[in-house]
Amino acid sequence: MMEDVAIDGSSSSTSGTGGTGAKPRRSRRVRMTGAERREQLLDIGRTLFAEKGFEGTSVEEIAAKAGVSKPVVYEHFGGKEGLYAVVVDREMRQLLDGVTGALTAGHPRELLEQAAFALLDYIENYTDGFRILVRDSPVAQSTGTFASLISDIATQVEDILGLEFKTRGFDPKLAPLYAQALVGSVALTGQWWLDVRKPKKAEVAAHLVNLAWHGLDGLEQKPRLIGHRKN
Repeated sequence: MMEDVAIDGSSSSTSGTGGTGAKPRRSRRVRMTGAERREQLLDIGRTLFAEKGFEGTSVEEIAAKAGVSKPVVYEHFGGKEGLYAVVVDREMRQLLDGVTGALTAGHPRELLEQAAFALLDYIENYTDGFRILVRDSPVAQSTGTFASLISDIATQVEDILGLEFKTRGFDPKLAPLYAQALVGSVALTGQWWLDVRKPKKAEVAAHLVNLAWHGLDGLEQKPRLIGHRKN
């Protein structure tokens, strides 16, 4: 399916005997396939959702920036919720694939470094996507939430910790708990780093891994509380 978008243009001509006449402005139609239009709407929606959030973005604004009418947006996505769901799904897959693909090393500490870098790389290179993922929206339950995404990534790290726990004589059943804690700390630090951008990415990754790795070095097999509260 081909869709048209109007672009205004103007031109002028000069007669050989000294007269100048301006031709009236006219529109020419640039034909766009349905797939191209869909990608255009996704790009526009992604930018607006990152800037204004789900509630602050309207179908009217998306359509206006694309140079189309509102029905075109509804035709492709069924409404704002449908467009948002596709944007979030793409970003979640981008981040999860990046983390999964980065885990290639054999040494547990280097694997932690790769996981930290993968998250920070995504934050740096897909800033709009990250801002969208960390926002809450009315369609979060149907598209997945940032918390569920972090849980998926933690599952990848869980295997690393499980092997390390066995080596150190710890209960491997606790690996999921520590994986959630480690990945969550990287994600929250990433939100902070997104705004300040200091120190440099490699230094941030080094400090995160330092905390995680040397925290494991001093890990107690049966940690206990030292305060008065016990439950």
